[in-house]
Amino acid sequence: MAVSTKLTHAGGTMIESTGQRRVVVGVDGSPSSDAAIGWAAHEAASRGVPLTLVSVQPMPLEMSWPLPMMWSDSSELQHEYGDTVVARAREVVVDAVGRGIVEVDGEVSVGPIIPTLVDLSKGSDMIVVGGRGQGPVDRLLLGSVSSGLLHHAKCPVAVIPDEVSADPPRADAAVLVGIDGSPASETATAIAFDEASRRGVRLRALHVWSDWTDFELPGYDLSRAGTQAQLALAERLAGWQERYPDVAVDRIVVCGHPVEAILSHAGSAQLVVIGSHGRGGFAGMLLGSVSAAVAASATVPVIVARHP
Repeated sequence: MAVSTKLTHAGGTMIESTGQRRVVVGVDGSPSSDAAIGWAAHEAASRGVPLTLVSVQPMPLEMSWPLPMMWSDSSELQHEYGDTVVARAREVVVDAVGRGIVEVDGEVSVGPIIPTLVDLSKGSDMIVVGGRGQGPVDRLLLGSVSSGLLHHAKCPVAVIPDEVSADPPRADAAVLVGIDGSPASETATAIAFDEASRRGVRLRALHVWSDWTDFELPGYDLSRAGTQAQLALAERLAGWQERYPDVAVDRIVVCGHPVEAILSHAGSAQLVVIGSHGRGGFAGMLLGSVSAAVAASATVPVIVARHP
């Protein structure tokens, strides 16, 4: 039986939400899940919104095929196990941020995990998942659950690697945002400025202007292209810097491949924010080639911003 969720509204952010505000985190009892819970607890506390712990148990037919159990018996067992997972997750929250710092609610569902989490993402501030999972989907989690959320979630998706500590990140570690001028990138920029402002850290804005480094086209002036890229980045940041005067911004323009460039700068950051789709004819492919690749390989939390 699902635990009822009580949600409250909180202000103080420039990112708009059309529904009830909360941070949702998927929990399954694994070490990866614990890392996601701790990070999500800090995120919810800093935003002043509730944290919803969600345990999605697979449907009995999915779990035991080709010899399914009786639905009524197995469903009850699944709910009981889910309640245990959520109860333990509450303890992880207390260990991470202390008792009473953030309002915590729990929910247990039996059904397909991706559609359930996508439905819960509607109107939420963010949905958080670990880099790996527990059980049959463990080695495939990033390719199944996380990838499914990156494609279909109705809010930003945060993927938290196992290496992330429950302790607050270093104060000198910046927030890194990838900017390419696409609608999803604009959403990522909004999130990144908000994150940097709440954390009180610098923002590093990275623009990768070409990944065709192995070819020299006749008449193509690389130095001029680089200058134009720097001007374009400055224009895309101008309005945001006026809205967030408290955030110091470092502009980084490089010529190279987006994934390699982002990962090379991610190591010294405390958070990476990127858009789910980019510019140009390859926009539909970008999610698989950039966003998912960064989320799979980064050793720091990655927020993927989805444009409506």
